Amino acid sequence: MANVLHINSSVRNNGSLSRQLSGELVARLAAQGNTIVTRDLAEQPVPHLTEAMMGAFFTPAEQRGEQATADIKISDTLVDELLAADILVLAAPMYNFSVPSTVKAWIDHVARAGRTFQYTATGPVGLATGKKAYIVTASGGVYSEGPGAGYDFLSTYLRAVLGFIGITDITFVQAEGVALGEEAIAATLAKGRSTIAALAV
Repeated sequence: MANVLHINSSVRNNGSLSRQLSGELVARLAAQGNTIVTRDLAEQPVPHLTEAMMGAFFTPAEQRGEQATADIKISDTLVDELLAADILVLAAPMYNFSVPSTVKAWIDHVARAGRTFQYTATGPVGLATGKKAYIVTASGGVYSEGPGAGYDFLSTYLRAVLGFIGITDITFVQAEGVALGEEAIAATLAKGRSTIAALAV
């Protein structure tokens, strides 16, 4: 059985398609006997980085004092959750063409030199390897193709930053055009569910 880390980030509880579809995917994973750990970045947002946190990141663990250790306790917890997961399910609606700020804050905490990536003579190497990621997105318009594709900084960013820390096996489940009316919502929900049903999970 696998460990699944499910992260929600939509500020909406009612009517959030990223929550709905990711929840259906996670329910499927749970039915297979996998262990689910859930973190809601909207209900419990993680703090933005501070100078003290950044200093503690680059201080060897054995040299950190009590305050420095406390400063990065949340970051250590988030990194531990990610490293313990075999499967990441990240629900990330598109806000202003990119991820919610809460997701960016989470990434700032888990992209840690020496923990999820390391610098080598030939460049950085990801350490959070051997994981499968499902990214469930929702957007008012259509950005996977057509004239809106150039505005998609969500999927490109997540694919790049997760790949940087070693997570390269990524599947996107996209709900698009949700601002285009009830028919569009029904169609994109059906498409998302079809994608989930076809996943080899």
